[in-house]
Amino acid sequence: MPKIRFADVNFRRLGAPDRHDVEGRLKKFLANFRAERDPTRSLRHVSAEDRDKIERRVVSYFAAVDRESGMGHLDRKDREKMEAFRSGVDLIEIKSEHQADEIASALQAEMPWMAAATERVWHDLRSSVRRGEPGPRISPLLLLGPPGIGKSHWARLLGGQIGVPTTIIEATSEPASFAVSGSQRGWSSAEPGNAVRSVMASRIANPVIVVDEIEKAGSPHSISGHSYALVEGLLPLLERSTAQSWACPYFRVKFDMSWIIWVLTANSLRGLSPPFLNRCPPIKLPCLSLEHLKGFAAREGARRGLPLDGVEAVQEVIDAIWQPQLQNLRNVIRLLDAIEVTLHQPVLH
Repeated sequence: MPKIRFADVNFRRLGAPDRHDVEGRLKKFLANFRAERDPTRSLRHVSAEDRDKIERRVVSYFAAVDRESGMGHLDRKDREKMEAFRSGVDLIEIKSEHQADEIASALQAEMPWMAAATERVWHDLRSSVRRGEPGPRISPLLLLGPPGIGKSHWARLLGGQIGVPTTIIEATSEPASFAVSGSQRGWSSAEPGNAVRSVMASRIANPVIVVDEIEKAGSPHSISGHSYALVEGLLPLLERSTAQSWACPYFRVKFDMSWIIWVLTANSLRGLSPPFLNRCPPIKLPCLSLEHLKGFAAREGARRGLPLDGVEAVQEVIDAIWQPQLQNLRNVIRLLDAIEVTLHQPVLH
């Protein structure tokens, strides 16, 4: 499994001397040096003036080390967080075009109505293999379609097939750019964004990050009028050239975010800016058909281990009350949940 350098910083080698060690070495060197010049002088004699000079040199030395590391501005707690990136992070790879074909085939079999999105990913995966990329280069995906057709579910399946973690960001509940990119230090609630936290937790450079219903994010403004729109905060992360050296507002360190697999979902294009749509041309997805819903019920029922007659009962309900408002995977999942609860409820005595 290849590794990449994720954080643009230089870590001190493990076991390197700390301030106490360096101060002790300088004192010992000074004492030995004077003893060589004057054997009658006590080796232990280091004056208060000497200690002050040594302390200033130690401070100066470690200030230079901090400047060289690129983490001199971070406190101890945040430096400890950065340790997650000391050895780089893993990049989950696609080893062959055959593996890319298998991933696309699994997605298509599970959710055939998402064929347009699956085909885009399939071509990107095969192209990455042909170019000899160390990991899959998947262009940001904007899935445009009616609610309830499983856009986020498809994204989870994609992450599972590639073998990477998936993070879901609900744009309706986290409409500001802080959710993705994080907030600047100085805010009472300052923290890294979900993108950096996902890589930090998994130590995988190419997780799937889903921003659900992005058209509903809105455009929050500060009292001074500064915009913190989620869509605007995403723009540098969706462009490979800027994502490769993206400056985190919280850590104020540059990270390589170019391997992240972005899946953005929307029910409409209302409110989405031209620069955003230019980076993410929408993939239009159809409504669910009766056959799609019944097929999903069969596959999901089998995955849960439900008996065949229970799954068939759900399919009969779908047939009996088929209406446009039922064109929704959530309703099918509720029916399957009801069957599962009935099967596992305790026997009353």
